[in-house]
Amino acid sequence: MTSSGVDLRVELGRLRLENPILVASGTFGYAREMQGLVDLRRLGGILPKTITQEPRAGNAPWRTVETTGGMLNSIGLDNDGIEAFIAHHMPYLAGIGVPIIVSIAGRTSNEFVALATRLEEVAGVAAIELNLSCPNVSHGVDYGTDPRLCHEVVAGCRRASTRPLLAKLTPNVAQLATIASAAAEGGADAISVINTCLGMAVDWRKRRPLLGNVLGGLSGPAIKPIALRCVYQVAQAVQIPVVGIGGIATIDDCMEFFVAGASAVQIGTANFYRPTASMEILDALPEAVASLGASRLTDVIGTLAVKR
Repeated sequence: MTSSGVDLRVELGRLRLENPILVASGTFGYAREMQGLVDLRRLGGILPKTITQEPRAGNAPWRTVETTGGMLNSIGLDNDGIEAFIAHHMPYLAGIGVPIIVSIAGRTSNEFVALATRLEEVAGVAAIELNLSCPNVSHGVDYGTDPRLCHEVVAGCRRASTRPLLAKLTPNVAQLATIASAAAEGGADAISVINTCLGMAVDWRKRRPLLGNVLGGLSGPAIKPIALRCVYQVAQAVQIPVVGIGGIATIDDCMEFFVAGASAVQIGTANFYRPTASMEILDALPEAVASLGASRLTDVIGTLAVKR
């Protein structure tokens, strides 16, 4: 409950959050880098950079390119592996005092399960986000584009872990609602949508792609209409909460996602160019909820009036 009397608490299945403002994996480092700019204790939750079973060097440069209304990235899940994450980053993260949702990615279903199993032993892990949708690595979206494979991964992790599970899905599919339903049936506590949209940038004078990996993931304001559409469609298709991601930078953006059906949101690309965005949104959120005549955020979620 805020000092204004507006209740911002939400539940993502078994994961309870004091407020719905999260920071997206891959855009906030391991939080230590942001501590001088953001009051980390105010956040609803933190998603550190995605980790894999073994260390990954990532893709060749360039890895990021600024575009009109957004950013292309092809980082390639550069990280030091799960054991380094547990030893070097998790102790600091666990001491912040907010839910830590660890993002994991595997090359195979067994790798996802192994990662979830290992995190079961780690103190301070509030939940796990299954990155089923990274477009920048080989087979990175396989499990987010095939309903059967998606169900297999989520169900395997569900059997291996008692932690709440969030399934992060790609927009680069024709039937997103079908994939989301498969994740829900597999035991996901919530669906996170969307990951980046596949895109590219070209230097026409040199006749070469700007990204070393040729293709990359587009994020930022340019993808917000796509993300809103996906949140709305997924919220209509599943009975579990939805986390909205994609081009969110202001209080108006957040409220659009809540009304469309998101129970929480993740701030991503905005962290790069305006790292205080999450704090500004938190400051404005109680008044925005109250302006709709509501005293609880949950009374606003999914209230979009659609004529049929």
